[in-house]
Amino acid sequence: MRRRLLGAAVAVLAVICGLAVHLGAADTAASDITGDALYVVAVWGGLVALLPRLSSWLIGAIVIAWSIGVELFQLTGLPVAWAGEWPPIVLVFGTVFDGRDLLVYAVTGVVLAVTDTSVRAAITRRRVASAAA
Repeated sequence: MRRRLLGAAVAVLAVICGLAVHLGAADTAASDITGDALYVVAVWGGLVALLPRLSSWLIGAIVIAWSIGVELFQLTGLPVAWAGEWPPIVLVFGTVFDGRDLLVYAVTGVVLAVTDTSVRAAITRRRVASAAA
């Protein structure tokens, strides 16, 4: 239950931070990269909240695949067209393809997987040590 709640909290905080970057920051490479990384974190948190027992690496793979899929979907032109009809859709599907985003998604997903794996291992070690004491 803790992992599920933590995932939901991470997703909500990432969305709030992402909206702040999207609405408040100048349109720079740094804000774009930050927004992309926060998108991955939000998807990560949502998956952890929905499927808390999945391995960190499987969640990472799903998040990276989803993010890359969304980026490639932008090549169809549909996200730009949809944004003209309903601008908030940009927050989910973006607008135009940017190859740099693929790298940001992959790096962020791997960093999250490594971090999550490390934290989960530390928690397990602590529980084992407490049970043995």
